Amino acid sequence: MNICLFSEQGINQPLSRKDERAQHLIKILHKNVGDSFSAGIVNGMAGNATITDITDTEIHFSFTPETDGKPLYPLILIIGFPRPIQLKRLLRDVAALGASEVHLTGTELGEKSYLNSNLSKPEEAWQMLYDGTVQAASTHVPEVFIHKNLKDCVEVVRKSAEAFESTENSDKTLYLCLDNINPAGSLTSILEKNRASSEPAGAFVAAIGSERGWTENERHFLEEKGFLRCGMGPRVMRTETAATVASSVIASYAGWLS
Repeated sequence: MNICLFSEQGINQPLSRKDERAQHLIKILHKNVGDSFSAGIVNGMAGNATITDITDTEIHFSFTPETDGKPLYPLILIIGFPRPIQLKRLLRDVAALGASEVHLTGTELGEKSYLNSNLSKPEEAWQMLYDGTVQAASTHVPEVFIHKNLKDCVEVVRKSAEAFESTENSDKTLYLCLDNINPAGSLTSILEKNRASSEPAGAFVAAIGSERGWTENERHFLEEKGFLRCGMGPRVMRTETAATVASSVIASYAGWLS
C-alpha cells in the first residue's frame, strides 16, 4: 500500500483501527502520533497526512493536499474477457501503468461463463483497478466498462476516444488491434510509422483478444473500424501479459515513462 486513499468525506474523518489502511499504517509501517504518510482523495488530490492521535478505536489525522495526483494517460484498453484469476492481475497491472479506461468484452471465442463471474460486475472490477492505483501511489482510478460483445464495446470506445480528441491540444487517436495471426506489422514498427506521420496520435486504443484470440470475423470488424493489426513477436502470450506488454510499449513510445 503505497498511498492511503480516502473518499472526499473520509479524508476529514478518523480512520477506524479495524480498517485495513489503519492496520497497514500501524502493523506494517509502524506509524505513531506525529508521523506522516502518503494520502489522497480517490480521483482527486494527493498529499501527506499527519497522525494527530491514536486511540483504542481510531486513528486521527490531518491531510495536506499538495498535487492534483498522477494523471491517467490517454490509453483505452479493450480486453477480451479472460479467466477471472488472470483478470485480477491484468486490472491491477494496467491501473498501475496509468491506462484511463478498461473495456472488458465478450468475444466469439471467449468462455461465456467468465461473463457471469464476480469480476463481470463493474464494482468488483473497479476494486482491482483501485488496488493497482494504490500500488502506483496514484489517486486516479481508471474507469471500467463491461460489454457483452465487441460491437457494443467499440461503439462506446469510439465515443471515449472522441472525447480525448475534443480536449484542448489533443491529437488524433491511433487504434491498434493486437493479433499474432498475420499482423500488418509489429507494434513498435506501427508506432514508429505513426511518429513519422504528419499527424501523430496523442491518444491510443489497444484491443487485446481473450485467451483464444480473435476470430476472422472479429479481425475484419476491427479493421473496418480503423484498427491496425499489429503483433508483438512470434510468442503467444496470455491475455494479461499481452495487455501489460502492449501498454508498456505504448507508454514508452508516447514518452509517459520518462
